[in-house]
Amino acid sequence: MSYSPDRKSGSPTKSQVLKRPRPLSLPDQALKYVIMKMQLQSHHHYSSLSPSTASPSPHSEPDLSSGFNSLTLDPPGPDSTSLLSDELLLSIFAKLPISQYLPNSLVCKRWLYLHGRLVQSVKVFDWGFLDSGRVFARFPNLTEFDIVHACIRSPRNSGILVTRKALTVHIDSLFSPNGFIEESDVLKNSVVDDGLRLIASSYPNLRRIAVIGASENGLLRIAEDCQTLQELELHCCGDLALKGIRACRNLQIVKLIACVDGFYKAVISDIGLTILAQGCRRLVKLELCGCEGSYDGIKAIGQCCQMLEELTLNDHRMDGGWLASLPFCGNLKTLTLQSCKDIDSSPGPDEHLGFCPTIEELHLRRCQVRDKHGVRALFLVCEAVRDIVLQDCWGLEDEVFAFASI
Repeated sequence: MSYSPDRKSGSPTKSQVLKRPRPLSLPDQALKYVIMKMQLQSHHHYSSLSPSTASPSPHSEPDLSSGFNSLTLDPPGPDSTSLLSDELLLSIFAKLPISQYLPNSLVCKRWLYLHGRLVQSVKVFDWGFLDSGRVFARFPNLTEFDIVHACIRSPRNSGILVTRKALTVHIDSLFSPNGFIEESDVLKNSVVDDGLRLIASSYPNLRRIAVIGASENGLLRIAEDCQTLQELELHCCGDLALKGIRACRNLQIVKLIACVDGFYKAVISDIGLTILAQGCRRLVKLELCGCEGSYDGIKAIGQCCQMLEELTLNDHRMDGGWLASLPFCGNLKTLTLQSCKDIDSSPGPDEHLGFCPTIEELHLRRCQVRDKHGVRALFLVCEAVRDIVLQDCWGLEDEVFAFASI
């Protein structure tokens, strides 16, 4: 705060002289009315006291009745938007930037309701918001639904935020040897399935959903009621849970997160990959995080999902020899390996590898590339590639770059 000698002396500054009085707004007028009402009551109470008990006052009380009578509150202006239909207001709100949606929803209850009809994507952090049904009344037209964080019990007011791969959670200061998330911190499968049934019955036009810990029954209900579902993100699921998505005939993007170190552990093997391949034949993009498997699982995906263009393996736990199954992905254009401890522990002889004729891009991010045999086999399979991206990889040496000449 700056110090002004004029303020201390009491002389008005130039800004104070030029400053005009602000006209009273409606809250200011109401406050002035209350103050004058209290002063009038105090004045009448003083006048009713007897001369013996009332203490003399050197100054006479001012007459506030004239000021009170002259005070008038301006009536609120008419709501011009009440003459517009909901459809017309929705078309107007839809042309505004998304950043204006929330401020507009605070104007009145009607605008709050209309704002909910415009929202199409929601990430829920409180399971009670879903279980009580309030989310369905608040947002009746959702097409994208994320309930991953709502299925995990975590201290929301904690200042400690941990991010691991695609998962971010709040944790407390107590350390558990079982990891940041214990088994009891995740909702039971039956509870999650009940939530999925509510979602399926309320949003038949759902196009994307992200969930953790769902079983076959809950996913089957989503697949049967949401025929337009195109994108699925599934955390902490096993092989048998994937039976529920066999009915999702229009799935195009699938992300399976089986195991995340320090958070949760699940197993997706060749059995789950085969179930996925046989049920979801229109896959265009597939991402496998912490999944096990081998040659057979990737081969099944390549043979059944002939439209597959993008394949991402994140921290894979594949058995040796899985690279030889990539040529079965006849339409594969982009292959991405992220956070992989090795490429292929046992790629086999070169004549058994084959190659992907349609591949265009190869991305290696945060991978260990010290295994020269695995890296060489990868470049052999991707010999038709046009772009190679190496980002934050360990073990990059001249010999690794020499393999790119293949």
